[in-house]
Amino acid sequence: MDDAVATVSAGKAFLAAARSLAPLIEAEASTAERAATLTEPVVEALKSARLFWMMTPAELGGGGLGAADSIEVIEELTRADGSTGWALMASAASTAVAVTYLDDRAVEAMYADVEPPIAAGMLGPGGRCVETPQGLVGSGEYAFGSGCTHATWIGAGMFVLENGAPRLLPNGAPEVQVCYLPRSRVELKGNWEVMGLAGTGSYDYRVPEQLIDRAFTLERQSLTPKRGGPLYAMGIVGLGCAGHAAVALGLMKRALEEIATITRAKKRPAYATVTGDSPLFLQEFAANEAAYRGVRGYVLEVFRDAEATLLSGGVLSAAQRARFRQSTTWSHKVAADVVRFAHLWAGTDAIRAGSVLGRAMRDMYVATQHMFVDPMTMVDAGAVLAVEWALKDRLA
Repeated sequence: MDDAVATVSAGKAFLAAARSLAPLIEAEASTAERAATLTEPVVEALKSARLFWMMTPAELGGGGLGAADSIEVIEELTRADGSTGWALMASAASTAVAVTYLDDRAVEAMYADVEPPIAAGMLGPGGRCVETPQGLVGSGEYAFGSGCTHATWIGAGMFVLENGAPRLLPNGAPEVQVCYLPRSRVELKGNWEVMGLAGTGSYDYRVPEQLIDRAFTLERQSLTPKRGGPLYAMGIVGLGCAGHAAVALGLMKRALEEIATITRAKKRPAYATVTGDSPLFLQEFAANEAAYRGVRGYVLEVFRDAEATLLSGGVLSAAQRARFRQSTTWSHKVAADVVRFAHLWAGTDAIRAGSVLGRAMRDMYVATQHMFVDPMTMVDAGAVLAVEWALKDRLA
C-alpha cells in the first residue's frame, strides 16, 4: 500500500471513529459544560480511537492525516459537541506541531510514557525568556490553554529578549520560541467560566521561571518539519487554521440538522401548518444550506490545493498561505450567520436549558472571538490576494 492510499484509508477510519463516538459525546456534553472540561469517558474514548494522534506523523505511530482529512474528522466531532471538537482540534494540532518540529531528544522524552504525548497550550508570546549556555530561562502568564486538563505537555510561547529588547529574526519579526514543558511544571488556574465552548478546559496557566532545555523549543514561524513529510510544512498557522475552520463547519452542520428537525413539528400563530412548511423558512433554509456547502467546499479546496503543492515537492506561495487565513475567517463569518438563522427559527426551543441549538449558538459566538479569525486577518490576506489578481492578466 503506497503512502497516498494509506492516508486515504486512515482518513476514512478516523472519520468513521468520530461518527461512532457521537452518541457518547452528545450524552456527555452538558456534563462537560458544567465541569468546564471534557469528561473522563469522552477523553478515554478519544484516546482509544487514537483521535488525539490522528495528525501526528505515521512514523511515530500517529495517523499522519493531512489538513483536509483532519478538517472532516474535526467537523464531525464538533457536530456532536462544539467543546469536544474544539478541544480535540487544539490537542491534535498542538501535539502534531510539537512532535514534528522539536528535536529528536525532546520527542524521545515525550514518547517515554506508556501513552503517546498529548500537547496543549497557548503558542503565542505570553512570556519572555533569555538565552543562556544551559538553555532558555523564561516564564509567563497564559490564557486559553484549550485541552490542558487532559494534556501531558504544555506549550508556551515566549519572546526571546536580548539586551532587554525582543531579539529579531532575519525578516524583522520578533523571535518567539514555543517551549514545551511537562504539565507538572505548569500551574493551571482552573478559571474557565464562559458562555460558550465551556467544556474545552481552556484554563489560564502560569509558567514559573525555569530553565528550559533548547531541545524542547521551536521557533513559532518554523516551516521546515524535522519528521513527518512535506504536509507538515504548512506550519503552525496552516494547521491551526484548518482546525478552526473545521469547528465552524461542524457548528453549522449541527445547527442545520437541529432546525430542520425542530421545524417539522413546531407551530406558530399565523402559520397555516408547521413552520417547516413555510415558504419563508424554506427559502432561508435553502440559502443557508448553500452557504454551508459553499464555504465547506472552499475550505477543503484551499487545504487540498496546498497539500497537492507540498506533496509534489513545491513550496506554498504567499497567496496559498493567505488563503489559509481568508478561508478560516470567512468560514466563521458564514457560520455565525447560519447558526443565528437556525437559532432564530427555533424560537423558544433554543433558549431552554439543555438545548443543543442553544449550546451551538453560544459556542459559535465564542469561536468568533478567537484571534485566528480577527477581521484584520482578512486585511492581511487581501493585501496578498489583491496583488495576485492584479498580476493574473500579465502572467497569462
